[in-house]
Amino acid sequence: MLQLEGLTRRFGANTAVDGVSLSVPAGQMVGVIGRSGAGKSTLLRMINRLTEPSEGRILHDGVDVTGLKGQELRNWRTECAMIFQQFNLVQRLDVLTNVLVGRLNHRHGFAATVASLFKHFSAAERAMALAALARFDLDDQALQRADTLSGGQQQRVAIARALMQQPKIILADEPIASLDPRNAQVVMDALRDVNRQDGITVLVNLHHLDTAREYCDRIVAMQQGRMMFDGPPAELTGARIREIYGVSEDEFAEAEVPDGAPAAAPVAHARAAPMPA
Repeated sequence: MLQLEGLTRRFGANTAVDGVSLSVPAGQMVGVIGRSGAGKSTLLRMINRLTEPSEGRILHDGVDVTGLKGQELRNWRTECAMIFQQFNLVQRLDVLTNVLVGRLNHRHGFAATVASLFKHFSAAERAMALAALARFDLDDQALQRADTLSGGQQQRVAIARALMQQPKIILADEPIASLDPRNAQVVMDALRDVNRQDGITVLVNLHHLDTAREYCDRIVAMQQGRMMFDGPPAELTGARIREIYGVSEDEFAEAEVPDGAPAAAPVAHARAAPMPA
């Protein structure tokens, strides 16, 4: 069980996340929605402790995550993997090595440095990485440089890398925001597969309501750092969106497209698209 108690983050006079309390049972897939500046990314980064809370607590299975330091904090970041919008792969390295990097969190100090510099991974770890790539139809690309892959393929590599951490939770911060609808579908299918097949808790920030409704067990809607809705997808109706945000669903979706990102259609509009090579 992941529990957030009054979680708050201030940046000077600005309150990015304002007193969010939330309990997420193990194995649930939660979509976090909200217009730009709602505090979605800050919320996920606080859970992973990439951003420190100003107030409140994060608990996981009774452990106070907000009090962890040193190796205990590193262990938490291993159990709570992050996936980012811009993939965060080492572009000049091959796909297999990028996935194997996920095992570095299981090593400490000099051993991790040696493994990183000299690509020194065991046969068992390599087999594990290849299996993760095969799961997402990427085993044929294992020896290609990461920068030769499409955006959707790179994001699936990032998911495979996260799985190498053997996490209990995956936090996906806008993982499909920069992808076209076809690749967005493939990435969301991969996240749902990880959630359903592995029982890993997934919290994912999303731009489109249709995508959140299709893939998530539960939706949390945020506005100006506050949680305005928490419930099953069926209860987040058009009328409820207008009540919370003062706009229609279409206006909400349009406002959610970030500057410089493609105005992709919701994933639900691309269900028949084949998986890219």
